[in-house]
Amino acid sequence: MNTLVYNRPALRPARAFNILFGELLRDTLPAAPNAPSTAFHPAVDILETEAGFELQLALPGVAKDAVNIDFQEGQLVVSGERKAPQAGENTPKFRRAETAYGSFRRAFRLPETVSVKAISAELTDGILRVSLPLDPEKTTKQHIEVR
Repeated sequence: MNTLVYNRPALRPARAFNILFGELLRDTLPAAPNAPSTAFHPAVDILETEAGFELQLALPGVAKDAVNIDFQEGQLVVSGERKAPQAGENTPKFRRAETAYGSFRRAFRLPETVSVKAISAELTDGILRVSLPLDPEKTTKQHIEVR
């Protein structure tokens, strides 16, 4: 059995031109934002252990001196800034920007059982770990025996 191949030679040059034109446009028009976002909202995990609580904030590329931790009126406030790379002659141009930069502020209401004076923080590998140990003298639960 013979196979009949139908060719329309008049369409082939137009198709090649359309493919070439599409490639040229794709290189000049950004498919995604080409500037970093200025709304940085770090993700946080809150863990509870026998000794207390631990906050883990994802702060990739944030320097230790760019982070502030304050305790005010029963709230722990973590704030700072993740700076975007500065544009210049030696700085590469953003072709696609999926990460966010800018100032951030996260506030957490702490229970009264947290020992505020024993709070500690450590920033390693882009994760800020804030330890919130419990005060053994302050209790919220106690079982009372009936006599």
